[in-house]
Amino acid sequence: MPYQFKLDPVVLPPESEDLRCEVREFLDQHLTAASPVERCRTWFGFDPQFSRKLGERGWIGMTWPKRYGGHERPASDRYVVIEEMLAAGAPVAAHWIADRQSGPVLLEYGTDTAREIFLPGMAKGEIFFCIGMSEPQAGSDLAAIQTSAVRSDGGWIVNGSKLWTTGVMEAHQMIALVRTSPAGVSRHDGLSQLIIDLSTAGVSRRPIRDHQGEEHFGEVHLQDVFVSDAMVVGELGNGWAQVNAELAYERSGPERYLSSYRVFEELAASARGGEDVVLTVAIGEMMARLWALRQMSLSVADGVARGMNPVVEAAIVKDLGATLEQDMPMLAQIYANQPLACPSSLNAMTDYLLRFSPIFSLRGGTREILRGIIAREMGLR
Repeated sequence: MPYQFKLDPVVLPPESEDLRCEVREFLDQHLTAASPVERCRTWFGFDPQFSRKLGERGWIGMTWPKRYGGHERPASDRYVVIEEMLAAGAPVAAHWIADRQSGPVLLEYGTDTAREIFLPGMAKGEIFFCIGMSEPQAGSDLAAIQTSAVRSDGGWIVNGSKLWTTGVMEAHQMIALVRTSPAGVSRHDGLSQLIIDLSTAGVSRRPIRDHQGEEHFGEVHLQDVFVSDAMVVGELGNGWAQVNAELAYERSGPERYLSSYRVFEELAASARGGEDVVLTVAIGEMMARLWALRQMSLSVADGVARGMNPVVEAAIVKDLGATLEQDMPMLAQIYANQPLACPSSLNAMTDYLLRFSPIFSLRGGTREILRGIIAREMGLR
């Protein structure tokens, strides 16, 4: 039977749209000193003080239960806050992973002890998490990970390495996918998730400097690191299913179509009122793609909020979104040096995003992996 895609239209309620105005006023006050290139970093911009300000406003952990420091607000409110933060280029990296996926994972699978220890601090913008999935010898084949956890008195002894871990140099905790027992019939058997305190003895971290001299990623080495039973996430051996559910959070949000939005908005503003018909048409086509992706992302976010697991739909959003995000600076490059009535910042933004954009189709799953997921569910492989 053909796969039935679930991408029904979603309309945000008036209350959430009212919140949008409040968020924009806040951003107008707190982003005045940010340069155009700094805003292009969007969710890679790290500013702990800014995250704490968002926590004070109740804009982190918005949908979580109040008993864990959350605010029990609708998912539509959270979507509006994130959308406005990314569109403005706010520095949200410090709390980003905790709010987007680690917190929801703990709410779904974590022990009561872990929830009580971490969730209130996450909601305040004071506890930062990272995700330990990729490994040096595994590449995009996540099932090939070799980091192991061996049973010990009251917990586990972990040995191995994680690579390309976003925000690991600043994070306090890492949810790591490890092997707790040998693979069975499937390579996916025997995988589990553990919360690892990155200040624990035996943990060493090293930043990875990218081609722009920035250090968003890092590698982690774990040597005889002890993790207590209370830090096991979900069921032992169910890590593969939990990770795939988690990736729906990672692959479907506004960050999958807004990473290059700042340069697109700058280009559109510069071209407004001009006579270049070709440019006008190109901007219009890009805007149509952006709007369609937004509607798809809203649909996936709504499905996740209702307890669904839209893995395929999220993969589609991520794949199409990465293409759009790479096309935006390419379009800006064509016109950046043209005699438009534009600020000089357009060239700097275009240059930064052109060099940064190749990673858009790598992070959160490569194109090949995503299209393999989609093809499998459609019965094409």
